[in-house]
Amino acid sequence: MNHHCHCGIFGVFLGFLTGVIWMLLSLQGTISRFFGFIGLGSLSNILNILIALIGFLAFFFFGLFVFRKAWHHVK
Repeated sequence: MNHHCHCGIFGVFLGFLTGVIWMLLSLQGTISRFFGFIGLGSLSNILNILIALIGFLAFFFFGLFVFRKAWHHVK
């Protein structure tokens, strides 16, 4: 059975880049300030951690696909 990703390299790289952006925004505190600004200050730390975790998982998952596609084309 063939287990290759059927999405293009642009979609994979866009997912990787999106994960990096969410993770950086979360680590810089921009997400916490935004949630504090809209009145969710008590939940801002929890939401900040969740967004950082989701950003890291997207970074890792799509980064793995970018690496696998690059490795496949090099071989």
